[in-house]
Amino acid sequence: MPKAKINSDILQSTTLLPSKFNKKKFAITYTIPSSPYALEIQNLGKNQCFGRNPWPHNQKIHAWMFSAETATFMKAGGLGMIASELPEAFNRRFGANGENITVVTPMYIGDTGKKKASFDGSVYQGAEHQKINVSKIKEYFVPFMNNDEEFINYKVEVYAGHCGNTRYLFLANDHFFDIAPHKDNPPAQDGCYIMNRHSVNEVERFAFFSKSAYELVRLSILDNVAPNMIIANDWHSAAISGLMKYLPVALVDKGLMSEDEADKIRSIPIIHIAHHLGYQGWDYENTARILNSLYEQNTAFVFKNAKSIKNSNPRALNTLIVNDCYNQASCNFHLADRIVTVSKNYLEEVSKELGFGHDFRDILKIRKDHRTFFGIVNGYDKNLISPNAAKIKDINAFFGDTDFKVFTPNSLADKTHNKAEFIKLISRIAKDKAYKNTVIPLIETYHFEDISSDSTNAAKIPIVCATSRLVEQKGYDIAAQSIIEWTKKYTGKGFEMPIFILGGAGDTELFDMLKRLKDSVAKLDKHAGRRIFVFRGYKDQFAYAIQLSADLYLMPSRFEPCGLTQMEAMAKGALPVAMSTGGLVDTIDDKIDGFRTEVFFSDNRHVYGNNLTARRLKNNENAYTETLENALLTFYEMPNFFAAMQRRAMEKDFSWDVKDGSLEKYYSLLHCGHL
Repeated sequence: MPKAKINSDILQSTTLLPSKFNKKKFAITYTIPSSPYALEIQNLGKNQCFGRNPWPHNQKIHAWMFSAETATFMKAGGLGMIASELPEAFNRRFGANGENITVVTPMYIGDTGKKKASFDGSVYQGAEHQKINVSKIKEYFVPFMNNDEEFINYKVEVYAGHCGNTRYLFLANDHFFDIAPHKDNPPAQDGCYIMNRHSVNEVERFAFFSKSAYELVRLSILDNVAPNMIIANDWHSAAISGLMKYLPVALVDKGLMSEDEADKIRSIPIIHIAHHLGYQGWDYENTARILNSLYEQNTAFVFKNAKSIKNSNPRALNTLIVNDCYNQASCNFHLADRIVTVSKNYLEEVSKELGFGHDFRDILKIRKDHRTFFGIVNGYDKNLISPNAAKIKDINAFFGDTDFKVFTPNSLADKTHNKAEFIKLISRIAKDKAYKNTVIPLIETYHFEDISSDSTNAAKIPIVCATSRLVEQKGYDIAAQSIIEWTKKYTGKGFEMPIFILGGAGDTELFDMLKRLKDSVAKLDKHAGRRIFVFRGYKDQFAYAIQLSADLYLMPSRFEPCGLTQMEAMAKGALPVAMSTGGLVDTIDDKIDGFRTEVFFSDNRHVYGNNLTARRLKNNENAYTETLENALLTFYEMPNFFAAMQRRAMEKDFSWDVKDGSLEKYYSLLHCGHL
C-alpha cells in the first residue's frame, strides 16, 4: 500500500481523525504552516524539552497532583505510594507556611473480587479500606466518545475531603471509574486497571481522567481557585500536557478561547513523574476515538502539527502517537515542563539505553542535557517500614502462638529470636493443613516441610527471602539459578544450609519454575531441598513475618526504577542482595548496608561496572551468583561484620523529609524548576 502524507486528504477533509486512520500506512511529514498558532504547536515540543519557557516565581506553591493510584485509596504499586506520601510529607513540612499539594484522583466504585470501593453520599471508602468524609463541591460535563463514536456529555462530580494533612479531590463518574469487571476482563487486570462492565479499558479510563483534570483546571481558573503547579503521576495523567499546552492554542486559532484565558492555562507548569517507562498507555484499536475524544473538533489540526523534537527514532515523530498507536505517556515526555524519574541511576539508564528508555531514550537524553529531566529517589515513611510494635502485636495475634519481637539496630538478638519463631511458624504451616488454611488460605504452597527438628540453631542458619511479585522483572529465574549453583558448590562444606523462602502474587509459570528449583536442589542435597519454601500468593502478615526474620533479601531485578522493597527489607535488617540497576544503585551501598552485583547487563551489553569485570562475569546470572555467594560467605565467616551491615541498613533513613532528602529536592524543583 502506498504511503500517505500526514497532510493528505485523509486529514484535511475533517476536523476529526477518521476512524481507524492509523491502520493505513502513512509517513509523518510537516510543512511550515501559514497560521502562527499551528507553528506554535509545531515548535512546542522543542521549546518544552529545551526548557525555553521561564519558570514562574511562585512565592507559595499550591500544586495539584493528578494520580490514578494512591496508596490511601487505590494502590497497585510504588506510584500509589508517592501519590499519598509526597503530598502528606510536603503538607506536613510546609503547610504552616501556606503551601500545599492537593491530590486529585478518581473516585472508584465497585468490587473486582480483590479490590472493593464504595460511596454512600458522604463517606467514601477506597479499595485500601481507608474511609474519608467528603462533600460535593462541583459538577461539570466532559465530552467524550462512546464505543459507537458518538460524543456524550459525561457528568463529573467533584468531592473534597481531608485525610491526614492532605486535601483530596475525587472525580466521580459511574461509567469510567466503575471497577466492576467485564466478563472478558483479562485475569491479570485488577483494581483501577480492569476492563469494566461498560467495556472501558485502562487507557480509555485514564484518557478520560486526563480530560476531566484539564476541564477542572480550566474551570478553577475561571473561579480563581486554580493551582499554580501541576504534578502528573506517571502515564495515567500524561494526556494532560497536550490538553494544557496544545488545546488552548487550537481554540484561540478558531476563535473559541481568548488569548488571556489560553495564556493562564498554558502558563501553569507541569511536572511529570515517570516510573517504569515500559508502561506507557497504548491503545492501537481506539487510537482515533481517544484522540478525537480528547481534542474534539480540533483533533486533526493538533495532530498534524504535533511535531516531536527532532530525534533519531522514526517511530516518535508525532507527540500523540508512537508509530501508529495512541501512546498516553508520549504527550508528557514531549510537552511537560519538567520530567522526574524515581532515581538518579534510572535517569541515566533511560537516557542512554534503548532497552530502558524505549522510544523516548533520545528525547530524555536531550532533556537531561538541557536540565528539564531529573532523578529523585522515591522517599518512604520510615515509621511505616521499621519493626513496628503495633504491627508485630497484630501479627502475633493473627498467627496465634508466635512471639515475634520488636528489634532495633542495637538489639539484633531479638531478630535472631524472630528467626527461631519463623522456623516454628513455617514448620507448623507445613505439618498442620488446617492451620495453613486458616492463616494463609489463599496462598498456594509447594511441599512445605517441617524443619523444626533439624533447624534448632537459628543464629547459624541464614534465612534468605524474596517476597516480590512473581513477574519476569523481578528475576526469580536468576535467583533460582544462583541457588542451584550455591548448592552445587557448598553442599558438604560444613555450612548450615540456608533457608530460602521465595514467592509472591503473580505468574503461575514462574511459580512452576520455583517448584522445579526445590526439586532440583533436593536432588543435589535432600537436606538443602527441605529448606526451600516456595509459594504463590500474598498475605501481608505472612510477608511481614518473613522480613522480620530474614537475613538476606533477594532482588535480582532486570530493572527497578526505584524499588521500595529493598527499603522495607533494610529497615528490618534484611540485607538486600541486588542487581546494580535503577534505584538499587542509589539506595544500597555495596558491602556497607547490602550487596550489589559488580556489573549489570542489558541487551547483551554491560551498562554498569567496569569492562574488565564485565568480561570476566559475562552475564547477569554469573554476576548475581557471585554476589549471592559473597553475601552468604559474609554471613558464615564474618558474623560481626554482617551484624554491623545490618545495623547500618536499619539506620539508613529514606524518609521524605530527612535533611537534603527527596522532599527538599521536590521543593526546589517546584519553586525553581531545577534541583
